[in-house]
Amino acid sequence: MSNYEEIKNLLKASRNLLGENKNVDIENIKKNYGIISERSNNIEVGENELSRVNVMKDIAKNIENETGEYETADRDEDEKGKSGTKTEKKKSYRISGGLLTIHAKDSKDLQLTTEDKKAFQESMDEFVNEVAELVDFNKLNLYENNVEWSGKINELDIDFFFSIAETDGVYINGTMIRLDANFLEIVSKLQAYYEKFKTKWSKVIAIRKKTPESK
Repeated sequence: MSNYEEIKNLLKASRNLLGENKNVDIENIKKNYGIISERSNNIEVGENELSRVNVMKDIAKNIENETGEYETADRDEDEKGKSGTKTEKKKSYRISGGLLTIHAKDSKDLQLTTEDKKAFQESMDEFVNEVAELVDFNKLNLYENNVEWSGKINELDIDFFFSIAETDGVYINGTMIRLDANFLEIVSKLQAYYEKFKTKWSKVIAIRKKTPESK
């Protein structure tokens, strides 16, 4: 029988004994398996109650040290899998008063390319010329397979949001918006510009994916 099976059986037996029989010889168990329990000088606790806690913890710890396995192995494996994945890295660049943040799993993919910079500058200029002049841009987030961009059109007091990973990834948000001719015109321009924005940044993503292979 392996050390793991022996310790696991001991744990099971100890649980049964400690749960059902209050007259278990705790000192004998501690002596045979080298388990030492500590008592606080300031807290009065029954010997059986204190030793029961320490016995269970020490035996469980022995199993962990010997095999690295637990009774909740599936859950621990899932958590270990999550922690084992690479955490996302990001780096921001200030370009012509705007902010572009690149997200990647590897640091080498955080570098700003000429195409990235050009596309970002063009996007801000085109938005002002083609949609609305009074606008406050939020940062543009460049991911491996998506680009997200948002901002506030001050003229209408509405927020816009672009996501090129969606078929129709353009959104607006506001409070008590008047549906007048000016609003309808800007919304129409916003939707039209989204298609242009999506085409531009889809090409940027494609170039970024090809670049590492060509090096």
